[in-house]
Amino acid sequence: MGQLRTVVSSPETFQKVEEISEKYRDRTLLLGVDDVDLFKGIGLKFLAMEQLLEQRPELRGKAVLVQITNPARSQGKDIQDVQQEAELISRRINTRFGRPGYDPIVLIDRPIKIHEKVAYYAAAECCVVNAVRDGLNRIPYIYTVCRHESPTLKTVKKKSVLVVSEFIGCSPSLSGAIRVNPWNLDAVSEAMNSALTMPEPEKEMRHEKHYKYISSHDVAYWARSFDQDLQRACKDHFLKRYWGIGFGMGFKVVALGPNFRKLSVEKIVKAYKGSLSRLILLDYDGTMMPQGSIDKGPSKEVINIINELCEDDRNVVFVVSGRGKDELSKWFDPCEKLGISAEHGFFTRWNRESEWESCNIALDFDWMRIAEPVMRLYTESTDGSSIELKESALVWHHQEADPDFGSCQAKELLDHLESVLANEPVVVKSGQHIVEVKPQGISKGVVVETLISTMRASNKPPDFILCIGDDRSDEDMFETVSNMKNNCPFATNVEVFACTVGKKPSMAKYYLDDTVDVIKMLQGLAHSSDSNETERDYSLPVSFEGSL
Repeated sequence: MGQLRTVVSSPETFQKVEEISEKYRDRTLLLGVDDVDLFKGIGLKFLAMEQLLEQRPELRGKAVLVQITNPARSQGKDIQDVQQEAELISRRINTRFGRPGYDPIVLIDRPIKIHEKVAYYAAAECCVVNAVRDGLNRIPYIYTVCRHESPTLKTVKKKSVLVVSEFIGCSPSLSGAIRVNPWNLDAVSEAMNSALTMPEPEKEMRHEKHYKYISSHDVAYWARSFDQDLQRACKDHFLKRYWGIGFGMGFKVVALGPNFRKLSVEKIVKAYKGSLSRLILLDYDGTMMPQGSIDKGPSKEVINIINELCEDDRNVVFVVSGRGKDELSKWFDPCEKLGISAEHGFFTRWNRESEWESCNIALDFDWMRIAEPVMRLYTESTDGSSIELKESALVWHHQEADPDFGSCQAKELLDHLESVLANEPVVVKSGQHIVEVKPQGISKGVVVETLISTMRASNKPPDFILCIGDDRSDEDMFETVSNMKNNCPFATNVEVFACTVGKKPSMAKYYLDDTVDVIKMLQGLAHSSDSNETERDYSLPVSFEGSL
C-alpha cells in the first residue's frame, strides 16, 4: 500500500485526475481494468452496459464505462478474438447510444502509464470486475485505496461502489460489494444501475467498510498470519510419524501420534487373562465384515468366535452398529448371549432373550419428511445410490456409485441437508460411503457410557475394555473410553484398548490393518478364555508392537 500511496499522491497523478474529472464533468464514470483474456468477461460487461442504457434512457449521455485493457501476455487466436469482440461491441453500442461529445463506452487498449491508470481509479465512481473465472484479482483493492488516498478527494467524504463477479477470489472479502453472476446480463445491468443511483451515505458506508478491511489486511498481516498458521501446523511435527497411504491421485500423507501403534496380541491377551470383568465392544461393517462384501451377513467363523467370547462369564460382548435392529437380530440369532446396540444406540438389548430397549430421549421425527425428499432427489441423479430408512435415522448410501461422482454428490447432499435441517434436533454426518441423519443425543459414545454405568450398578465394573471400529461414528466410542481412563478416578486400574481398523488419524490409541487382523485378534482372545489353551503361542496370528 505504501507504493500505491506514493503514486496516488504524486503531482503527475493529481494533474491527470484533474484532467479526467474535467473531461467527464457532469457524467458518472464506471471503470473496468482487465487483462485481455477470455475469462475476464469484457464482452459480457459491455453487453450489460448496453442493456442498462436501453432500459434506463435517463442514463444516456450521463453514464460512461471506461474499459482499460492491459497488454496481452501472449498472442494467439483466443486473444485476437477477445480484442475483436470488445472492439465490435463497443463500436456498436457507441453508434447506437452515442452523440457528439459522448461515447458510452471508452475502450483504452493502448499501454498507459501507471499515473494515468491510477488517476482513472481515483476519478471513477464505480469499479466493475466481471470475470467469469479468476483468482484473487486485486483490482477492487487497488480501486478502493486510490479512491481513499487521492489528494483531489481530500475535501469531500470518501465514497466508492464495487460491482464484482461472484466467481473471483476476492469476492467473499468484500462484504460491501454488489456481487453478480457475470453470465446474467440482467443482474449485472441492475447492479450497475444500483451503483449509479445509490444514496451518497450508503456509498460512503460501503467504501469505509472496504478500506478498513484492506488497510488492516496488508502484506505484513498476511505474512504474520501465514507464519502463525505454519508454526501452529508444524508445532508437533517432530513428535509425529508420517505414512503415505493410497495410490495415484488418491495418495496422501497422514500424521499419526507418537503413541498410535499397531495392537499387540501378546499385550492384549496378557491384560485379558488378568482381568475379572470385561466389556468388549465391536462395530460390524468394516470391522468384522469387509466393506466391499456382497453378502453383508456375518460368516460362520465370526459367529463361532463371538459365541466363544460370550461363553466366558467374565465377558460382556456387544455389537454396536448403525444397522437396524431387525437385520442384526436375524444375523446374530445363533449368538444367545450377545448384546446388540442397533442404530448407533437407539435400540439396545443385553442378550437374545431380553427385550429391545429404546433410548429415553423424547424424540420428534417430523424432520424425516424434510430429509427424505432431499435424499430421494440425490438418489435419482446418482446411479448406484440408495436410501435406507431406519426407525430412528435416514441413511443415503453411495458405495455402489461411481467413486468420484458419489463422493461429490455426498458432499453436496451433506451441505444441502445441513441447510434445510438447521433448525431441527438432528445431526447430519458423513461416513464410509454414507450420509446419515439421526437425532441429537444418539451416538455410540452414549452407548458405552450406558453399558459401563449398568455394569457398575451391578457391582461388576469392567477392568478390561476392548473397543474396535473403523469409521467416524466409532470415534465417539474411542473418545468416551479414553476420557473415562483419563478423568475417572475409579478407572485407574482399567485396561483400555481402543482400536481403529486401518492406519489413519483416530482417537484410538491402537490400530489393526484390516478385518482379517481383527478376526485373528478376537480368535486369540477367545482361545485364551479356554483354560486348556493357556499355553498357546499367540504371536503367530498377528505380530506388532514395534512395527510402526
